[in-house]
Amino acid sequence: MDPEGAHSLYADHHAWLYGWLRRKVGCAAAAADLAHDSYVRLLAARRMPAPDQSRAYLMQIAKGLVIDQSRRREIEAAFLETLSVLPEELWPSPESRAIVLETLEKIDAVLYALPSKVRETFLLSRFDGLTYAEIAARLHVSVASVRKYMVKAVYACLPLVAE
Repeated sequence: MDPEGAHSLYADHHAWLYGWLRRKVGCAAAAADLAHDSYVRLLAARRMPAPDQSRAYLMQIAKGLVIDQSRRREIEAAFLETLSVLPEELWPSPESRAIVLETLEKIDAVLYALPSKVRETFLLSRFDGLTYAEIAARLHVSVASVRKYMVKAVYACLPLVAE
C-alpha cells in the first residue's frame, strides 16, 4: 500500500468519517475509536479504494465496526444480566469475566458467519434443548438437513475448542 495514498485518504476523509460516526453512535470518544479502527482495518487489508469510492469504502468498514461494537455490548449486557442473578461472591474475577466475554465474542463471530438456518439449528439444539425432529418441524426442513446443519455448526466451532 502506498503510504502517501493512505495519508491522503486519511487527510481527505477522516473529519467526514468521524462526524458520520459521531452522529451514528452519539459519543465522541467511541466515534474517534471507530474512525481509527476503520483506518487500521483499511491498512490491514492492504487495498486502497479508488478515489471516487473512498467514502463508500470507509463507510462500509465503519458500519461493520459499529455492528461489531453493538453486538459486543449486547453480549456484555447479557453476561452481566446473567451474573446479576448470582450472589456476588460467586461472580468470577474481573480477569475471568474478561476472558469469558472474549470467548463469547469469538463464539458469536463464528455463529454470525454461519448461514442463518445452520446458526438457528445450533442455537435451538444447544441453548433451547430442542430435538432434531422439533428443529426440523420449526424450520420446515428434514431431520437429515438438521443433522447436516449441526455438523457444519460444530465443525465451525472446533477452532474455538482448540484455543
